[in-house]
Amino acid sequence: MEYKCQNCNGSMEFDSKTQKLICPWCGASYDPAAYDQAMQAQQQGQQAPQGAAASGADGEAPQVGTFNENQTLEMGQTQQWNVNDDGLMSYVCKNCGGEVVGDDTLASTNCPYCDSPIIRNDQFSGMLKPELLIPFKIDKKTAKEKLNEFVSSKKLVPPVFKNQKHIDEIKGVYVPFWLFDAECFAEAKFSATRTRTVPNGEEIEHFDVYRSGELTFEGIPVDAASKMEDAMMDSIEPFDMSEAVAFSTAYLAGFMADKYDVSPEDCMKRGLQRIRSSAEQVLGDSLHEFNTHSMEQSNVEVHKSASHYALLPVWILNTTWNGNQYRFAMNGQTGKFIGDLPYDKSLYKKYFLRTAIVTALIVFAVCFFIWWIR
Repeated sequence: MEYKCQNCNGSMEFDSKTQKLICPWCGASYDPAAYDQAMQAQQQGQQAPQGAAASGADGEAPQVGTFNENQTLEMGQTQQWNVNDDGLMSYVCKNCGGEVVGDDTLASTNCPYCDSPIIRNDQFSGMLKPELLIPFKIDKKTAKEKLNEFVSSKKLVPPVFKNQKHIDEIKGVYVPFWLFDAECFAEAKFSATRTRTVPNGEEIEHFDVYRSGELTFEGIPVDAASKMEDAMMDSIEPFDMSEAVAFSTAYLAGFMADKYDVSPEDCMKRGLQRIRSSAEQVLGDSLHEFNTHSMEQSNVEVHKSASHYALLPVWILNTTWNGNQYRFAMNGQTGKFIGDLPYDKSLYKKYFLRTAIVTALIVFAVCFFIWWIR
C-alpha cells in the first residue's frame, strides 16, 4: 500500500502534531485509520466507506494471547503480518541483525540501533501483526531541539555529539512491546512503627502488619526488542495507553517499525516481576497511618492474565566515539528522554588548564594589589 495523496498523488507522511497523514505538495490531510480502511476496500474491489478519508472506525482489538494459573502462555488465533502486502519494505542490519520495516518515504537506511547501513530484505519472516499502536506525538523538530539543548548544556561532551548534521540523523522507531494485563491476589507482612507524643517526649510503637487484596493491572509494558536495553526503555516510561489506537500501517508513514525478537513467554517473566513489584508497592502504600514500614514477606498469585502486542514510539540516535557506542532515546509520546554521554579528556584538560590559568592570574592580581597598597 502506497500512501499517495488522492488529490495530487504525492507521497504522504504521518504528522505527529495533527495526527494525520499530510501531503507536503498540496497540503491535503487524511485520517490514518480511515485512509488505510479505504485503500484496503479499494484493493478488495469493494466500495470505500463513505467519508473514509475524514474519519476512522473505532474497534476493539483482538486479544493476542492468554496465560493460565500456571503462568504458561496460551497463544490465541493470531494473524501473521505480510508486510509486502501492505506495501512496506523490509530491511536487515548485517552488523547487529536488527530487522525493521518502513515505507519508501524513509529518509535514511541506517540501522536505528547501531547506525550501520541496512539493506533491503525480501522477507520479514515470523512476524505477528501488532494489535495496538501509540502514534508519535513528538515530531522530529522537537526531538532535535530537546537533544540539542541537552548536549549543549554539557561543556565536556565531544564535538561529534553537538554536530547538527549528526543530530539530524535521529530516527523515529516504533519499538515492539508486549503489554500484560493481570488479575492477582497479593498479600504481605510488614514491620511498621508509629511515633506518638507522651508527657516525657516521644514514644515509638512497633507493629506487625498484614495487608492483602485483589488487584487488577492493565497494559504493563515489556519491550520485546533484545537490541533495546531494558533499563533505557524503563527510564522513558510511562506511556499513556489510553491514547493507543488499533494498528494501521498508515501510522508508519515516514517512520520505522522494529520486529520483536523476544517471545511473549520470555517477556512474561519480566512482566510478572513488574506486576509483583507493583502489587507489593500498592500494599505498602496502604500503610499511611504508620511513620515507617519495611516488608518482611510477600506473596503474589496471578490467576488471570492476557498479553497484547503493541508498537510504541521512540526517537533514537546512536553515536560511535572512540570505539564505544552511545545511545539517546526519547519517548515519542511524552518527550521524556535519557542519554548516555561521555566526556572528552582533551577538552577536560583544556578546560582544567584554562581554569587553572585564570585562577592563578586572579590570585596573582590579588597578591599584587595587597603588596601595592602597602
